[in-house]
Amino acid sequence: MNIAIVLLIPFLGTTLGAAMVFLMKKEINKKIEKLLLGFAAGVMIAASVWSLIIPSIDMAKEQGIISWIPASIGFSLGILFLLALDHIIPHLHLKTDKPEGIRAKLKNSTMMALAVTLHNIPEGMAVGVVFAGMIAQNAGITLASAIALAIGIAIQNFPEGAIISMPLRGEGVSKTKAFVYGMLSGIVEPIGAVLTILITSTIVPVLPYILSFAAGAMMYVVVEELIPEAQEGEHTDIGTVGVAIGFVLMMILDVALG
Repeated sequence: MNIAIVLLIPFLGTTLGAAMVFLMKKEINKKIEKLLLGFAAGVMIAASVWSLIIPSIDMAKEQGIISWIPASIGFSLGILFLLALDHIIPHLHLKTDKPEGIRAKLKNSTMMALAVTLHNIPEGMAVGVVFAGMIAQNAGITLASAIALAIGIAIQNFPEGAIISMPLRGEGVSKTKAFVYGMLSGIVEPIGAVLTILITSTIVPVLPYILSFAAGAMMYVVVEELIPEAQEGEHTDIGTVGVAIGFVLMMILDVALG
């Protein structure tokens, strides 16, 4: 399968999700929204473990490095990287009117799209670094496992696309603009994937660190945004069920195809 096509799979998931704005007349049901947020969190947790941290540890062993060092350093740096972006990029989360990041005179719709774009960055990096590991052929990463990760992220991107486009429509934004904002929030993923492949494939020894770096960045998004939003207000158990479903599905994808 053409790698370029696979790299676009996660973006396709976001695009299809954003397109729900043309099919749904009202806002997403609150219970369904919690389920989808939890599901996205579960997918990202499982992907961080099976697709990124475990390959990082295995590759470090093959390089003769103490196995936990690259995973620990990379994971910590990934957390710090997203923490820095969270404080720099102006963005606005759903169900709040208090922007985060550097103050900027931007429309709420733009800042809401930037919030989703922010946590799409580590997902693009994750797909890119896994493909870089596959190309290096010494990370124990197969094409099937790389495709599994791309599919898993695409599945969890579907609700994310809808979760950004539907509220924008509720804010009075036209259906077309809401769709475009939702779709463009995911464009950073293939771009980030390509850049990560170009950088990492030329410096193979850093692969274990970049794998775990992407895992740390993804876990920051899970703990900082997805789980708190899924656990807000009533029916928090629905968000928990979503986490379980997403985790199991991504684990099956990675183990069965990897």
